[in-house]
Amino acid sequence: MRTIKTLCQGAERHANADGQSEAGVEHFILAALELPDGTARQAFARVGADPERFRDAIAQQYRDALRGIGLASPQLDALCQAGAAVPPKPGLYQGKPSVQSLMRQLADWPRASAAEPLLGAHVIAVGAAQQGVAPRALRAMGIDLAALDGAARAEIAAVAAA
Repeated sequence: MRTIKTLCQGAERHANADGQSEAGVEHFILAALELPDGTARQAFARVGADPERFRDAIAQQYRDALRGIGLASPQLDALCQAGAAVPPKPGLYQGKPSVQSLMRQLADWPRASAAEPLLGAHVIAVGAAQQGVAPRALRAMGIDLAALDGAARAEIAAVAAA
């Protein structure tokens, strides 16, 4: 439960910093990359990807979406890059609908035992398989999603074997 709380708080912080009131899967991946277990970063390393580029790839997805509907200008690009931070929502935690699916899949992940910890690599494996901004950003970085899933699963297996 401590990892879930850390992920939710981190995802909310990333979403709010990006001017969004609710976290999406992309924000959970950013939060997973910050977890002290390091498995999310290791999964990126296994596929030769720089996790520091993920935030920029997310922003590019939003800029591309705006351009796709005819909204493009240097000022708009600057606004997308700057992100107008918003305060956290009061009350119960809320994420985008994609987060509900992410959480359900994390809860249903087959574990060898109840003591097996939730890792950042779990979030990477599940998040890369979702639809939306997160997988588009990963593909824009040149990451093969199946290879990233395999790398995340290898990290999970390595922790389980240790």
